[in-house]
Amino acid sequence: MNLLLDTHTLLWHSAGDSQMSATATALLKDSSNDLFLSMASAWELAIKVGLKKLAINGTYEVFLSTAIAGYGINLLPIAYDDCIAYERLPFPDPSHRNPFDRMIIAQAIRHKLSVVGVDASFDSYPIVRLW
Repeated sequence: MNLLLDTHTLLWHSAGDSQMSATATALLKDSSNDLFLSMASAWELAIKVGLKKLAINGTYEVFLSTAIAGYGINLLPIAYDDCIAYERLPFPDPSHRNPFDRMIIAQAIRHKLSVVGVDASFDSYPIVRLW
């Protein structure tokens, strides 16, 4: 299965956080699944760590490179066609305007990826969300 991790999923899994569901943990540990992380998540983490709104273990660079290598994550670049899909994405939930989430959703749709994440607002879009 091809899985796109929501930003918090990477954070919680890396920290062994109890907020991770058993299903999500099993999906990430299953070596038959291909794991992807959007550059939108990498950017979101860089912003939050840089602004000191998010504390992680070590530096941003070490944290992310260790997670990518350790979990066998494929980085998903943001392509021009992803931006077109983002711009065309409807607002089924008017309160859900997070630009990072919306890029993850646009990429999940375009690349036919299931999203691993707790955020039920993703369910308003034509994607599969697993948790």
